[in-house]
Amino acid sequence: MTDVLVVAELTEGQPRKTTLAAVTFAKQVAEGTGGAFDILAIGEGAEGAAGALTQYGARKVLHSEVGGGYVSETFAATVAKAADGYGVVAACASSYGKDLLPRVAAKIDAGVASDISSVEVDGSDLLYTRPMYAGNVFGTLKITTDVQVVTVRQSEFDPAPEAGSSSPVEAFAAEDGGEAASKIEVLSLEVVKSERPELTEADVVVSGGRSLKSAENFENVLEPLVDALNAAMGASRAAVDAGYVPNDLQVGQTGKVVAPKLYIAVGISGAIQHLAGMKGSKTIVAINKDREAPIAQVADYFLVADLFDAVPEMTKEVEKLKAQG
Repeated sequence: MTDVLVVAELTEGQPRKTTLAAVTFAKQVAEGTGGAFDILAIGEGAEGAAGALTQYGARKVLHSEVGGGYVSETFAATVAKAADGYGVVAACASSYGKDLLPRVAAKIDAGVASDISSVEVDGSDLLYTRPMYAGNVFGTLKITTDVQVVTVRQSEFDPAPEAGSSSPVEAFAAEDGGEAASKIEVLSLEVVKSERPELTEADVVVSGGRSLKSAENFENVLEPLVDALNAAMGASRAAVDAGYVPNDLQVGQTGKVVAPKLYIAVGISGAIQHLAGMKGSKTIVAINKDREAPIAQVADYFLVADLFDAVPEMTKEVEKLKAQG
């Protein structure tokens, strides 16, 4: 029997959708081993966030109010304290989870499985699969420590649905982060506001590559299609490095991993590093003049065309369909 503690990720006092991927993982482990799972909401507004997490089947939802913004030393100490009695501590493999959970593992002397894509219950063992070498190889690993720390890839675990029952909520006292935490002060948090969906949570993503040639073309050619589809906008690393768009839009091995229902790649050749971040998408459409571009190997639909002709035409057709209701 293995009990799992899910560490929720909060933004402005609300749980992020990324947390629900970790909840799905926790349910799989708990059901496969005869255990249970709990959720820990930690940070500013944790009590309100805990209330929003009571509908997903957890045995209980803990909340630990920690003011002053995200300070990993304080958060890690609190999660490490809360981990007592659990066999697995899990979070989404977002920048938050990747920063926080290895620190937790160090404090409790636990092994780590990072960015896993699946889990299998094999008797008393948990076997984790994770992508390596930009997703070209998948490794299976087992953690042998008493407590296991795991971060899960959001694109590989569907968001947990509501379970129809309400979990009890309990307060959990925050732990002092010690001398290291006392030397850190969060001055401000700047959240980028956008009317478009969050890139990692969108059902439709339209990404542009270096072939768009300029920031102005991203704005004038690509953005109308993005908005017509009510999509999130992404970009290849080459486009980001060229300064066409900010780096928070980068999709790929060193950017964000996405798995929308529809991914449209415009002027992206499809280097291994980019494919690692989007090849889990349900339907992939690529527009490229080069019919031999690597992205053709993963695309469900491949349009050999000049993007400067094809994208405006596609935008017009989408807007026509929307107008027809």
